[in-house]
Amino acid sequence: MIGDDSYIGQSFEAFAKGRYDIKMVNSRDGVWKSVDFTGYDSVLHCAGIAHVKQTKKMMPLYYEINCDLAIDVAKKAKEEDVGQFIFLSTMAVYGTAKPEIVKDTAPNPNKSDFYGDSKLKAEQELQKLIGDGFKLCIVRPPMVYGKRCKGNFPKLVKLAKKVPIFPNYANRRSMIYIENLCSFFCRLVDGENEGVFLPQNQEYVNTTELVKNIAKCYGKRMFTTRLFNWLIWILAKRVSVFEKMFGDLYYVKQGDESEYNVVDFEESVKTSIDK
Repeated sequence: MIGDDSYIGQSFEAFAKGRYDIKMVNSRDGVWKSVDFTGYDSVLHCAGIAHVKQTKKMMPLYYEINCDLAIDVAKKAKEEDVGQFIFLSTMAVYGTAKPEIVKDTAPNPNKSDFYGDSKLKAEQELQKLIGDGFKLCIVRPPMVYGKRCKGNFPKLVKLAKKVPIFPNYANRRSMIYIENLCSFFCRLVDGENEGVFLPQNQEYVNTTELVKNIAKCYGKRMFTTRLFNWLIWILAKRVSVFEKMFGDLYYVKQGDESEYNVVDFEESVKTSIDK
């Protein structure tokens, strides 16, 4: 597994310990180049840069790590007879222009999103390596959450702990709990799969209900109001922070979610909270 310091990589190692012979590989400073992949059935590539401010100065680093590194690792894996390469991509390759996404939806990352664009560039180059016994799995998860995760979920936790009242706004988001994602990876490995995959929780998430659930975990009662819904509707179309919090963005269900969802939504929220 490439990305020994990544949240998802470390979580998968803990989840699948005893199930597979897992070797964690450091992606920094070219350490991975000295590792022999011969004899391994699959490489799970979790190395990447995501939760770093997207400035012009940082743009080259995004493409170097999210794209170039993935391609170089995949080439080495193929040369050393690894049969399957699982690339951790992102829902961000679709951008936010279309709230409802199916497998055939054309990727269209937001113009200012180096993260989504760099992942898409990597996908396109990796697909050129398919063949001669080399299978590629492209996994595009939505927001991943779990205990000690990074990203938007911890921000919602802080918000739920501080505010006594929250907008009662109807929206639909796809998310995936870390253990459900790890279970999905196991499914890919065991089935020797290939293709593009859009894993998610069985339940769609409504931001209001999520914040209420988090508050409940802390023994707080969250009051909600529809008073400012008209303003939220406007802001969700114009301001990225409100779009991420209250906009719709979801995968149409494939019908197989129950096969890899090992933790339901309410329980996943409880286990994701540091009390």
